[in-house]
Amino acid sequence: MLSHQIKKGVTRAPHRSLLRATGVTETDFEKPFIAVCNAFVEIIPGHVHLDRVSKIVKNAIRRAGGVPFEFNTIGICDGIAMGHGGMKYSLPSRELIADCVETMLRAHCFDAMVCIPNCDKIVPGMAMGAMRANIPTLMVSGGPMAAGRTPDGRTVDLISVFEGVAERRADRIDDAALQTLECHACPSKGSCSGMFTANSMNCLCEALGMALPGNGTILATDRRRTALYRKAGKRIVEMAANGGPLPREIVTERSLDNAFAVDMAMGGSTNTVLHALAIAHEAGVSYDLERINDISKRCPNICKVSPSSDYHIQDVDQVGGVSAIIKEIAKVPGLIDLNLPTVTGRTLQRNIARAPAADGAVIRSIEQAYSEDGGLTILRGNLAPEGAVVKKAGVAPGMLVFRGPAVVFESQEEACNGILAGRVKAGDVVVIRYEGPRGGPGMQEMLAPTSYIMGQGLGESVALITDGRFSGGTRGACIGHVSPEAAAGGLIGMIRDGDPIVIDIPRHTLEVDVAAGDLEARRRDAVPPPPRAVSGFLARYAERVTSAGTGAVYR
Repeated sequence: MLSHQIKKGVTRAPHRSLLRATGVTETDFEKPFIAVCNAFVEIIPGHVHLDRVSKIVKNAIRRAGGVPFEFNTIGICDGIAMGHGGMKYSLPSRELIADCVETMLRAHCFDAMVCIPNCDKIVPGMAMGAMRANIPTLMVSGGPMAAGRTPDGRTVDLISVFEGVAERRADRIDDAALQTLECHACPSKGSCSGMFTANSMNCLCEALGMALPGNGTILATDRRRTALYRKAGKRIVEMAANGGPLPREIVTERSLDNAFAVDMAMGGSTNTVLHALAIAHEAGVSYDLERINDISKRCPNICKVSPSSDYHIQDVDQVGGVSAIIKEIAKVPGLIDLNLPTVTGRTLQRNIARAPAADGAVIRSIEQAYSEDGGLTILRGNLAPEGAVVKKAGVAPGMLVFRGPAVVFESQEEACNGILAGRVKAGDVVVIRYEGPRGGPGMQEMLAPTSYIMGQGLGESVALITDGRFSGGTRGACIGHVSPEAAAGGLIGMIRDGDPIVIDIPRHTLEVDVAAGDLEARRRDAVPPPPRAVSGFLARYAERVTSAGTGAVYR
Protein backbone atom coordinates (compact mmCIF):
# COMPACT_ATOMS: atom_id res chain seq x y z
CA MET A 1 0.00 0.00 0.00
CA LEU A 2 1.13 3.55 -0.66
CA SER A 3 0.29 4.35 2.94
CA HIS A 4 3.07 2.00 4.10
CA GLN A 5 5.36 4.97 3.47
CA ILE A 6 3.92 6.68 6.55
CA LYS A 7 3.02 3.72 8.77
CA LYS A 8 5.52 0.87 8.35
CA GLY A 9 8.98 0.36 9.83
CA VAL A 10 11.02 1.63 12.76
CA THR A 11 11.64 5.04 11.21
CA ARG A 12 7.90 5.64 10.94
CA ALA A 13 7.29 5.47 14.69
CA PRO A 14 6.88 9.29 14.86
CA HIS A 15 4.38 9.13 12.00
CA ARG A 16 2.38 6.42 13.75
CA SER A 17 2.44 8.41 16.96
CA LEU A 18 0.86 11.37 15.20
CA LEU A 19 -1.67 9.13 13.47
CA ARG A 20 -2.66 7.60 16.81
CA ALA A 21 -3.47 11.11 17.99
CA THR A 22 -6.09 11.35 15.23
CA GLY A 23 -7.82 8.16 16.37
CA VAL A 24 -5.99 5.54 14.31
CA THR A 25 -5.88 2.22 16.19
CA GLU A 26 -3.34 -0.59 16.11
CA THR A 27 -5.46 -2.68 13.74
CA ASP A 28 -6.01 0.32 11.45
CA PHE A 29 -2.36 0.30 10.41
CA GLU A 30 -3.02 -2.87 8.40
CA LYS A 31 -5.90 -1.29 6.46
CA PRO A 32 -5.90 0.98 3.41
CA PHE A 33 -5.96 4.70 4.15
CA ILE A 34 -8.73 6.34 2.12
CA ALA A 35 -8.88 10.07 1.50
CA VAL A 36 -12.37 11.55 1.54
CA CYS A 37 -12.13 14.83 -0.33
CA ASN A 38 -15.22 16.80 0.64
CA ALA A 39 -16.38 20.14 -0.79
CA PHE A 40 -18.75 20.91 2.09
CA VAL A 41 -19.34 24.65 2.47
CA GLU A 42 -22.45 26.23 3.95
CA ILE A 43 -23.04 28.97 1.36
CA ILE A 44 -23.58 26.70 -1.68
CA PRO A 45 -26.98 24.95 -1.98
CA GLY A 46 -25.32 22.05 -3.75
CA HIS A 47 -22.80 21.62 -0.95
CA VAL A 48 -24.62 22.53 2.25
CA HIS A 49 -25.45 18.88 2.95
CA LEU A 50 -22.11 17.34 2.04
CA ASP A 51 -21.03 17.10 5.68
CA ARG A 52 -23.78 14.52 6.14
CA VAL A 53 -22.84 12.83 2.87
CA SER A 54 -19.26 12.35 4.02
CA LYS A 55 -20.44 10.67 7.23
CA ILE A 56 -22.33 8.08 5.18
CA VAL A 57 -19.34 7.51 2.88
CA LYS A 58 -16.88 7.24 5.78
CA ASN A 59 -19.08 4.77 7.64
CA ALA A 60 -19.25 2.64 4.50
CA ILE A 61 -15.47 2.79 4.14
CA ARG A 62 -15.00 1.62 7.73
CA ARG A 63 -17.47 -1.25 7.31
CA ALA A 64 -15.62 -2.31 4.15
CA GLY A 65 -12.29 -2.44 5.97
CA GLY A 66 -10.73 0.93 5.17
CA VAL A 67 -9.68 3.89 7.28
CA PRO A 68 -11.24 7.16 6.06
CA PHE A 69 -9.57 10.55 6.47
CA GLU A 70 -11.67 13.53 5.47
CA PHE A 71 -10.28 16.80 4.19
CA ASN A 72 -12.09 19.74 2.65
CA THR A 73 -11.68 22.00 -0.33
CA ILE A 74 -13.03 25.45 -1.05
CA GLY A 75 -16.07 25.98 -3.24
CA ILE A 76 -17.66 28.91 -5.04
CA CYS A 77 -21.36 29.17 -5.85
CA ASP A 78 -21.42 30.60 -9.35
CA GLY A 79 -24.96 31.86 -8.89
CA ILE A 80 -24.06 33.86 -5.79
CA ALA A 81 -20.76 35.02 -7.32
CA MET A 82 -22.54 36.07 -10.52
CA GLY A 83 -22.66 39.69 -11.63
CA HIS A 84 -19.92 41.14 -9.43
CA GLY A 85 -16.18 40.84 -8.91
CA GLY A 86 -16.51 37.53 -7.11
CA MET A 87 -17.12 35.75 -10.40
CA LYS A 88 -13.53 36.43 -11.41
CA TYR A 89 -12.51 33.85 -8.80
CA SER A 90 -14.79 31.08 -10.03
CA LEU A 91 -12.73 29.48 -12.80
CA PRO A 92 -9.40 30.16 -11.04
CA SER A 93 -10.74 28.29 -8.01
CA ARG A 94 -10.56 25.12 -10.13
CA GLU A 95 -6.77 25.36 -10.13
CA LEU A 96 -6.67 25.96 -6.38
CA ILE A 97 -8.79 22.88 -5.78
CA ALA A 98 -6.63 20.75 -8.08
CA ASP A 99 -3.51 21.97 -6.28
CA CYS A 100 -5.03 21.21 -2.87
CA VAL A 101 -6.07 17.70 -3.86
CA GLU A 102 -2.66 16.92 -5.31
CA THR A 103 -0.95 18.35 -2.23
CA MET A 104 -3.01 16.35 0.27
CA LEU A 105 -2.64 13.07 -1.63
CA ARG A 106 1.07 13.36 -2.24
CA ALA A 107 1.92 14.60 1.26
CA HIS A 108 -0.01 11.92 3.13
CA CYS A 109 0.41 8.86 0.92
CA PHE A 110 -3.24 7.81 0.71
CA ASP A 111 -4.10 4.52 -0.95
CA ALA A 112 -7.29 5.75 -2.66
CA MET A 113 -9.72 8.64 -2.67
CA VAL A 114 -13.44 9.34 -2.76
CA CYS A 115 -14.28 12.82 -4.06
CA ILE A 116 -17.53 14.44 -2.89
CA PRO A 117 -18.07 17.47 -5.12
CA ASN A 118 -21.25 18.82 -6.64
CA CYS A 119 -20.96 22.17 -8.36
CA ASP A 120 -19.23 23.75 -11.34
CA LYS A 121 -15.47 24.17 -10.81
CA ILE A 122 -15.29 21.78 -7.86
CA VAL A 123 -15.97 18.67 -9.96
CA PRO A 124 -13.21 19.25 -12.53
CA GLY A 125 -10.85 20.65 -9.90
CA MET A 126 -11.02 17.42 -7.89
CA ALA A 127 -10.74 15.31 -11.05
CA MET A 128 -7.65 17.25 -12.15
CA GLY A 129 -5.98 16.65 -8.79
CA ALA A 130 -6.85 12.96 -9.04
CA MET A 131 -5.22 12.73 -12.48
CA ARG A 132 -2.01 14.20 -11.09
CA ALA A 133 -1.77 11.85 -8.10
CA ASN A 134 -3.14 8.85 -10.05
CA ILE A 135 -4.35 6.77 -7.13
CA PRO A 136 -7.66 4.86 -7.28
CA THR A 137 -10.36 7.54 -7.22
CA LEU A 138 -14.14 7.54 -7.33
CA MET A 139 -16.33 10.63 -7.80
CA VAL A 140 -19.69 10.72 -6.01
CA SER A 141 -21.60 13.99 -6.21
CA GLY A 142 -24.11 15.43 -3.78
CA GLY A 143 -26.88 15.27 -6.36
CA PRO A 144 -29.14 17.82 -8.07
CA MET A 145 -32.03 19.70 -6.53
CA ALA A 146 -35.55 19.32 -7.83
CA ALA A 147 -37.03 22.02 -10.01
CA GLY A 148 -39.14 24.62 -8.24
CA ARG A 149 -42.85 25.09 -8.58
CA THR A 150 -44.76 28.32 -8.14
CA PRO A 151 -48.14 28.47 -6.35
CA ASP A 152 -49.88 28.56 -9.74
CA GLY A 153 -48.11 25.35 -10.82
CA ARG A 154 -45.37 26.68 -13.09
CA THR A 155 -42.07 24.78 -13.10
CA VAL A 156 -39.16 27.18 -12.49
CA ASP A 157 -35.44 27.15 -11.74
CA LEU A 158 -32.61 29.59 -11.06
CA ILE A 159 -32.56 30.78 -14.67
CA SER A 160 -36.19 31.82 -14.28
CA VAL A 161 -35.06 34.26 -11.61
CA PHE A 162 -32.17 35.71 -13.62
CA GLU A 163 -34.46 36.22 -16.60
CA GLY A 164 -37.12 37.57 -14.25
CA VAL A 165 -34.76 40.38 -13.25
CA ALA A 166 -34.59 41.58 -16.85
CA GLU A 167 -38.35 41.19 -17.22
CA ARG A 168 -38.85 43.33 -14.12
CA ARG A 169 -36.46 45.98 -15.40
CA ALA A 170 -38.45 46.07 -18.62
CA ASP A 171 -41.75 46.27 -16.63
CA ARG A 172 -42.91 42.99 -18.12
CA ILE A 173 -43.56 41.63 -14.61
CA ASP A 174 -44.07 43.35 -11.25
CA ASP A 175 -42.23 43.06 -7.92
CA ALA A 176 -44.59 40.41 -6.61
CA ALA A 177 -44.02 38.17 -9.62
CA LEU A 178 -40.26 38.46 -9.28
CA GLN A 179 -40.45 37.62 -5.57
CA THR A 180 -42.55 34.57 -6.38
CA LEU A 181 -39.79 33.36 -8.67
CA GLU A 182 -37.13 34.15 -6.08
CA CYS A 183 -38.93 32.21 -3.35
CA HIS A 184 -39.76 29.08 -5.34
CA ALA A 185 -36.99 28.54 -7.93
CA CYS A 186 -34.51 26.75 -5.64
CA PRO A 187 -36.60 24.55 -3.34
CA SER A 188 -33.95 22.38 -1.68
CA LYS A 189 -30.33 21.40 -1.32
CA GLY A 190 -28.56 20.12 -4.42
CA SER A 191 -26.98 21.47 -7.58
CA CYS A 192 -29.27 23.66 -9.70
CA SER A 193 -31.93 21.64 -11.47
CA GLY A 194 -31.18 22.19 -15.17
CA MET A 195 -28.45 20.88 -17.44
CA PHE A 196 -26.14 23.58 -16.18
CA THR A 197 -22.41 23.09 -15.62
CA ALA A 198 -22.61 21.22 -12.32
CA ASN A 199 -25.06 18.61 -13.53
CA SER A 200 -23.36 18.42 -16.92
CA MET A 201 -20.04 17.59 -15.27
CA ASN A 202 -21.58 15.08 -12.85
CA CYS A 203 -23.24 13.33 -15.79
CA LEU A 204 -20.01 13.35 -17.78
CA CYS A 205 -18.21 11.69 -14.86
CA GLU A 206 -20.47 8.69 -15.45
CA ALA A 207 -19.73 8.61 -19.16
CA LEU A 208 -16.03 9.07 -18.51
CA GLY A 209 -16.03 6.11 -16.14
CA MET A 210 -15.05 8.03 -12.99
CA ALA A 211 -18.43 7.76 -11.22
CA LEU A 212 -21.07 5.15 -10.47
CA PRO A 213 -24.26 5.01 -12.56
CA GLY A 214 -26.81 7.49 -11.23
CA ASN A 215 -24.18 9.96 -10.06
CA GLY A 216 -25.39 12.73 -12.35
CA THR A 217 -29.16 12.52 -12.06
CA ILE A 218 -30.41 11.01 -8.78
CA LEU A 219 -31.80 13.92 -6.75
CA ALA A 220 -29.99 15.02 -3.60
CA THR A 221 -33.18 14.35 -1.61
CA ASP A 222 -33.79 10.88 -3.07
CA ARG A 223 -33.21 7.88 -0.80
CA ARG A 224 -31.37 6.18 -3.66
CA ARG A 225 -28.68 8.82 -3.21
CA THR A 226 -27.85 7.39 0.24
CA ALA A 227 -27.49 3.94 -1.29
CA LEU A 228 -25.14 5.44 -3.89
CA TYR A 229 -22.96 6.99 -1.16
CA ARG A 230 -22.72 3.65 0.65
CA LYS A 231 -21.87 1.85 -2.56
CA ALA A 232 -19.14 4.39 -3.27
CA GLY A 233 -17.61 3.90 0.18
CA LYS A 234 -17.56 0.14 -0.23
CA ARG A 235 -16.27 0.24 -3.77
CA ILE A 236 -13.31 2.54 -3.06
CA VAL A 237 -11.94 0.06 -0.51
CA GLU A 238 -12.12 -2.65 -3.17
CA MET A 239 -10.32 -0.35 -5.59
CA ALA A 240 -7.60 0.32 -3.01
CA ALA A 241 -7.14 -3.41 -2.45
CA ASN A 242 -6.95 -4.09 -6.19
CA GLY A 243 -4.70 -1.12 -6.94
CA GLY A 244 -7.18 0.33 -9.42
CA PRO A 245 -8.43 0.99 -11.92
CA LEU A 246 -6.39 4.19 -11.80
CA PRO A 247 -7.64 7.57 -13.05
CA ARG A 248 -5.15 7.62 -15.93
CA GLU A 249 -6.28 4.13 -16.96
CA ILE A 250 -9.87 5.37 -17.10
CA VAL A 251 -9.39 8.83 -18.62
CA THR A 252 -8.09 8.25 -22.14
CA GLU A 253 -8.73 9.70 -25.55
CA ARG A 254 -11.50 7.16 -26.13
CA SER A 255 -13.22 7.72 -22.77
CA LEU A 256 -13.09 11.46 -23.41
CA ASP A 257 -14.75 10.75 -26.76
CA ASN A 258 -17.48 8.92 -24.85
CA ALA A 259 -17.92 11.84 -22.48
CA PHE A 260 -18.19 14.36 -25.30
CA ALA A 261 -20.67 12.12 -27.12
CA VAL A 262 -22.92 12.14 -24.06
CA ASP A 263 -22.40 15.89 -23.83
CA MET A 264 -23.53 16.25 -27.45
CA ALA A 265 -26.49 13.96 -26.90
CA MET A 266 -27.80 15.89 -23.90
CA GLY A 267 -26.78 19.43 -24.92
CA GLY A 268 -24.66 20.08 -21.84
CA SER A 269 -22.98 23.27 -20.72
CA THR A 270 -20.29 24.84 -22.92
CA ASN A 271 -18.10 24.82 -19.81
CA THR A 272 -17.72 21.06 -20.17
CA VAL A 273 -15.34 21.70 -23.06
CA LEU A 274 -13.17 23.90 -20.88
CA HIS A 275 -13.12 21.38 -18.03
CA ALA A 276 -12.76 18.19 -20.05
CA LEU A 277 -9.75 19.66 -21.85
CA ALA A 278 -8.20 20.55 -18.49
CA ILE A 279 -8.81 17.04 -17.13
CA ALA A 280 -7.31 15.59 -20.30
CA HIS A 281 -4.25 17.81 -19.86
CA GLU A 282 -3.70 16.57 -16.30
CA ALA A 283 -4.17 12.98 -17.47
CA GLY A 284 -1.44 13.46 -20.08
CA VAL A 285 -3.89 13.13 -22.97
CA SER A 286 -3.52 15.48 -25.93
CA TYR A 287 -7.08 16.15 -27.05
CA ASP A 288 -7.77 18.17 -30.19
CA LEU A 289 -10.84 20.41 -30.36
CA GLU A 290 -11.59 19.07 -33.83
CA ARG A 291 -12.40 15.68 -32.29
CA ILE A 292 -15.34 17.40 -30.58
CA ASN A 293 -16.76 18.56 -33.90
CA ASP A 294 -16.19 15.13 -35.42
CA ILE A 295 -18.18 13.59 -32.56
CA SER A 296 -20.87 16.26 -32.87
CA LYS A 297 -21.34 15.46 -36.57
CA ARG A 298 -22.08 11.83 -35.71
CA CYS A 299 -23.97 12.21 -32.43
CA PRO A 300 -27.66 13.14 -32.48
CA ASN A 301 -29.03 15.55 -29.88
CA ILE A 302 -31.62 13.32 -28.20
CA CYS A 303 -32.13 15.09 -24.87
CA LYS A 304 -32.83 18.73 -24.08
CA VAL A 305 -33.00 19.91 -20.50
CA SER A 306 -33.45 23.41 -19.05
CA PRO A 307 -32.44 25.97 -20.21
CA SER A 308 -32.98 24.36 -23.63
CA SER A 309 -36.42 22.94 -22.75
CA ASP A 310 -38.91 22.69 -19.89
CA TYR A 311 -37.47 19.34 -18.76
CA HIS A 312 -35.21 19.19 -15.72
CA ILE A 313 -32.61 16.76 -14.43
CA GLN A 314 -35.20 14.89 -12.35
CA ASP A 315 -37.08 14.09 -15.56
CA VAL A 316 -33.94 12.58 -17.06
CA ASP A 317 -33.46 10.47 -13.94
CA GLN A 318 -37.01 9.14 -14.06
CA VAL A 319 -36.47 7.71 -17.54
CA GLY A 320 -33.12 6.03 -16.93
CA GLY A 321 -30.58 8.83 -16.54
CA VAL A 322 -27.21 8.94 -18.25
CA SER A 323 -27.16 5.16 -18.77
CA ALA A 324 -30.29 5.39 -20.92
CA ILE A 325 -28.73 8.19 -22.98
CA ILE A 326 -25.57 6.15 -23.53
CA LYS A 327 -27.58 3.05 -24.42
CA GLU A 328 -29.48 4.97 -27.11
CA ILE A 329 -26.55 6.75 -28.77
CA ALA A 330 -24.50 3.54 -28.66
CA LYS A 331 -26.73 2.46 -31.55
CA VAL A 332 -24.73 4.83 -33.77
CA PRO A 333 -21.91 2.68 -35.15
CA GLY A 334 -18.51 3.54 -33.71
CA LEU A 335 -19.75 6.45 -31.61
CA ILE A 336 -19.40 4.93 -28.13
CA ASP A 337 -16.68 2.54 -26.96
CA LEU A 338 -18.54 0.33 -24.50
CA ASN A 339 -15.52 -1.81 -23.64
CA LEU A 340 -13.68 0.78 -21.57
CA PRO A 341 -13.01 0.31 -17.85
CA THR A 342 -14.90 2.25 -15.19
CA VAL A 343 -14.72 2.68 -11.42
CA THR A 344 -17.36 -0.02 -10.99
CA GLY A 345 -14.77 -2.60 -12.03
CA ARG A 346 -16.96 -3.39 -15.03
CA THR A 347 -17.01 -2.04 -18.55
CA LEU A 348 -19.31 0.75 -19.60
CA GLN A 349 -21.35 -1.83 -21.50
CA ARG A 350 -22.10 -3.78 -18.34
CA ASN A 351 -22.87 -0.57 -16.44
CA ILE A 352 -25.68 0.33 -18.85
CA ALA A 353 -26.96 -3.18 -19.58
CA ARG A 354 -30.11 -2.79 -17.49
CA ALA A 355 -30.88 0.77 -18.53
CA PRO A 356 -34.32 1.27 -20.10
CA ALA A 357 -34.81 2.17 -23.72
CA ALA A 358 -35.31 5.82 -24.62
CA ASP A 359 -38.76 6.94 -23.47
CA GLY A 360 -39.30 9.01 -26.62
CA ALA A 361 -40.00 12.28 -24.83
CA VAL A 362 -37.33 13.27 -22.30
CA ILE A 363 -34.82 11.03 -24.08
CA ARG A 364 -35.72 10.67 -27.73
CA SER A 365 -34.71 7.81 -29.98
CA ILE A 366 -31.92 8.52 -32.44
CA GLU A 367 -34.51 8.31 -35.22
CA GLN A 368 -36.58 11.09 -33.60
CA ALA A 369 -33.66 13.24 -32.38
CA TYR A 370 -33.93 17.00 -32.05
CA SER A 371 -31.11 17.17 -34.59
CA GLU A 372 -28.83 14.72 -36.34
CA ASP A 373 -25.77 16.39 -34.85
CA GLY A 374 -24.81 17.22 -31.29
CA GLY A 375 -25.76 19.92 -28.82
CA LEU A 376 -22.34 21.63 -28.77
CA THR A 377 -20.36 23.01 -31.69
CA ILE A 378 -16.80 24.29 -32.02
CA LEU A 379 -16.50 27.33 -34.31
CA ARG A 380 -13.41 28.64 -36.05
CA GLY A 381 -12.66 31.53 -38.41
CA ASN A 382 -10.77 34.80 -38.39
CA LEU A 383 -12.38 35.71 -35.05
CA ALA A 384 -11.53 32.37 -33.44
CA PRO A 385 -8.60 30.63 -35.13
CA GLU A 386 -8.03 28.67 -31.91
CA GLY A 387 -11.72 27.90 -31.46
CA ALA A 388 -14.94 29.10 -29.85
CA VAL A 389 -17.86 27.09 -28.50
CA VAL A 390 -21.65 27.40 -28.67
CA LYS A 391 -24.45 25.34 -27.15
CA LYS A 392 -26.23 24.62 -30.43
CA ALA A 393 -29.03 22.83 -28.58
CA GLY A 394 -30.05 26.14 -27.01
CA VAL A 395 -30.03 28.18 -30.24
CA ALA A 396 -33.29 28.96 -32.04
CA PRO A 397 -33.31 27.56 -35.60
CA GLY A 398 -33.52 31.04 -37.09
CA MET A 399 -30.31 32.05 -35.32
CA LEU A 400 -28.10 29.19 -36.52
CA VAL A 401 -26.94 31.39 -39.38
CA PHE A 402 -26.82 35.05 -38.42
CA ARG A 403 -25.24 38.29 -39.54
CA GLY A 404 -25.40 41.56 -37.67
CA PRO A 405 -23.52 44.70 -36.65
CA ALA A 406 -21.26 44.53 -33.61
CA VAL A 407 -22.15 46.39 -30.43
CA VAL A 408 -18.89 46.32 -28.49
CA PHE A 409 -18.47 46.29 -24.71
CA GLU A 410 -15.15 46.13 -22.87
CA SER A 411 -16.47 44.19 -19.87
CA GLN A 412 -19.45 42.22 -18.62
CA GLU A 413 -20.47 45.09 -16.35
CA GLU A 414 -20.48 47.54 -19.25
CA ALA A 415 -22.51 45.07 -21.30
CA CYS A 416 -25.12 44.60 -18.56
CA ASN A 417 -25.57 48.34 -18.22
CA GLY A 418 -25.74 48.80 -21.99
CA ILE A 419 -28.28 46.02 -22.54
CA LEU A 420 -30.55 47.25 -19.73
CA ALA A 421 -30.21 50.83 -21.06
CA GLY A 422 -31.48 49.76 -24.48
CA ARG A 423 -28.23 50.00 -26.47
CA VAL A 424 -28.83 46.58 -28.00
CA LYS A 425 -31.47 46.19 -30.68
CA ALA A 426 -32.88 43.28 -32.66
CA GLY A 427 -30.38 42.17 -35.29
CA ASP A 428 -27.28 43.17 -33.30
CA VAL A 429 -24.30 41.04 -32.26
CA VAL A 430 -23.17 41.88 -28.74
CA VAL A 431 -19.38 41.63 -28.34
CA ILE A 432 -18.00 41.35 -24.79
CA ARG A 433 -14.21 41.28 -24.66
CA TYR A 434 -11.32 41.40 -22.21
CA GLU A 435 -13.16 38.79 -20.16
CA GLY A 436 -10.97 35.80 -21.07
CA PRO A 437 -8.86 33.81 -18.60
CA ARG A 438 -6.03 36.38 -18.71
CA GLY A 439 -7.96 39.54 -19.54
CA GLY A 440 -10.75 39.23 -16.98
CA PRO A 441 -8.82 37.90 -15.29
CA GLY A 442 -10.72 34.75 -14.45
CA MET A 443 -13.05 34.33 -17.43
CA GLN A 444 -16.21 35.13 -15.52
CA GLU A 445 -19.51 33.66 -16.65
CA MET A 446 -21.97 35.77 -18.65
CA LEU A 447 -25.32 34.62 -17.29
CA ALA A 448 -26.43 38.16 -16.43
CA PRO A 449 -26.11 39.72 -19.90
CA THR A 450 -27.56 36.68 -21.65
CA SER A 451 -30.46 36.62 -19.20
CA TYR A 452 -31.04 40.32 -19.78
CA ILE A 453 -31.17 39.72 -23.54
CA MET A 454 -33.73 36.97 -22.98
CA GLY A 455 -35.70 39.00 -20.47
CA GLN A 456 -36.04 41.85 -22.95
CA GLY A 457 -37.48 39.52 -25.55
CA LEU A 458 -34.38 39.62 -27.80
CA GLY A 459 -33.35 35.98 -27.43
CA GLU A 460 -34.22 35.09 -31.02
CA SER A 461 -32.94 38.27 -32.64
CA VAL A 462 -29.64 39.10 -30.92
CA ALA A 463 -26.40 37.08 -30.84
CA LEU A 464 -23.52 37.43 -28.38
CA ILE A 465 -19.83 36.56 -28.70
CA THR A 466 -17.20 36.80 -25.98
CA ASP A 467 -13.73 35.66 -24.99
CA GLY A 468 -15.34 34.96 -21.63
CA ARG A 469 -17.66 32.08 -20.94
CA PHE A 470 -21.27 31.35 -20.11
CA SER A 471 -23.18 29.73 -17.34
CA GLY A 472 -24.59 26.32 -18.13
CA GLY A 473 -27.92 28.10 -17.74
CA THR A 474 -27.31 30.29 -20.77
CA ARG A 475 -29.46 29.79 -23.87
CA GLY A 476 -29.59 31.52 -27.22
CA ALA A 477 -27.00 32.31 -29.90
CA CYS A 478 -24.25 32.85 -27.33
CA ILE A 479 -20.71 32.03 -28.42
CA GLY A 480 -17.97 31.89 -25.81
CA HIS A 481 -14.33 30.90 -25.32
CA VAL A 482 -13.29 32.96 -28.38
CA SER A 483 -9.58 32.20 -28.66
CA PRO A 484 -7.14 33.78 -28.67
CA GLU A 485 -8.71 36.22 -26.24
CA ALA A 486 -8.44 40.00 -26.59
CA ALA A 487 -5.79 40.24 -23.86
CA ALA A 488 -3.61 37.82 -25.85
CA GLY A 489 -3.90 39.86 -29.04
CA GLY A 490 -6.94 38.08 -30.44
CA LEU A 491 -8.90 39.68 -33.26
CA ILE A 492 -11.90 40.09 -30.99
CA GLY A 493 -9.95 42.99 -29.50
CA MET A 494 -9.90 44.76 -32.89
CA ILE A 495 -13.66 44.74 -33.56
CA ARG A 496 -15.37 48.12 -33.80
CA ASP A 497 -19.02 49.06 -33.37
CA GLY A 498 -20.90 48.33 -36.56
CA ASP A 499 -18.50 45.71 -37.94
CA PRO A 500 -20.51 42.90 -39.59
CA ILE A 501 -20.22 39.67 -37.57
CA VAL A 502 -21.09 36.49 -39.45
CA ILE A 503 -22.08 33.38 -37.49
CA ASP A 504 -22.65 30.09 -39.31
CA ILE A 505 -23.10 27.31 -36.78
CA PRO A 506 -23.86 24.54 -39.33
CA ARG A 507 -20.61 25.39 -41.12
CA HIS A 508 -18.72 25.84 -37.82
CA THR A 509 -17.54 29.38 -38.64
CA LEU A 510 -17.25 32.72 -36.82
CA GLU A 511 -16.01 35.69 -38.86
CA VAL A 512 -15.83 39.46 -38.84
CA ASP A 513 -16.53 40.68 -42.38
CA VAL A 514 -13.82 43.32 -42.61
CA ALA A 515 -11.05 43.36 -45.21
CA ALA A 516 -7.89 41.60 -44.08
CA GLY A 517 -5.81 44.71 -44.81
CA ASP A 518 -8.03 46.86 -42.61
CA LEU A 519 -7.83 44.33 -39.81
CA GLU A 520 -4.05 44.22 -40.07
CA ALA A 521 -3.90 48.02 -39.93
CA ARG A 522 -6.05 47.97 -36.81
CA ARG A 523 -3.73 45.40 -35.27
CA ARG A 524 -0.66 47.56 -36.00
CA ASP A 525 -2.32 50.65 -34.53
CA ALA A 526 -3.93 48.92 -31.57
CA VAL A 527 -3.08 50.16 -28.10
CA PRO A 528 -4.32 47.49 -25.70
CA PRO A 529 -5.77 48.74 -22.44
CA PRO A 530 -3.60 48.28 -19.37
CA PRO A 531 -4.21 45.04 -17.48
CA ARG A 532 -6.95 45.32 -14.93
CA ALA A 533 -5.67 46.15 -11.48
CA VAL A 534 -5.59 42.92 -9.55
CA SER A 535 -3.41 41.55 -6.80
CA GLY A 536 -2.87 38.36 -4.89
CA PHE A 537 -4.13 35.13 -6.40
CA LEU A 538 -5.79 36.72 -9.45
CA ALA A 539 -2.56 38.47 -10.41
CA ARG A 540 -0.65 35.19 -10.24
CA TYR A 541 -3.42 33.45 -12.17
CA ALA A 542 -3.35 36.04 -14.97
CA GLU A 543 0.40 35.56 -15.37
CA ARG A 544 0.20 31.80 -15.82
CA VAL A 545 -3.16 30.90 -17.38
CA THR A 546 -3.44 29.79 -21.01
CA SER A 547 -6.15 30.12 -23.65
CA ALA A 548 -9.65 28.75 -23.27
CA GLY A 549 -8.88 26.70 -26.38
CA THR A 550 -6.49 24.62 -24.30
CA GLY A 551 -8.75 24.38 -21.25
CA ALA A 552 -7.42 27.52 -19.49
CA VAL A 553 -4.76 25.46 -17.72
CA TYR A 554 -1.52 26.87 -16.38
CA ARG A 555 1.56 27.28 -18.53
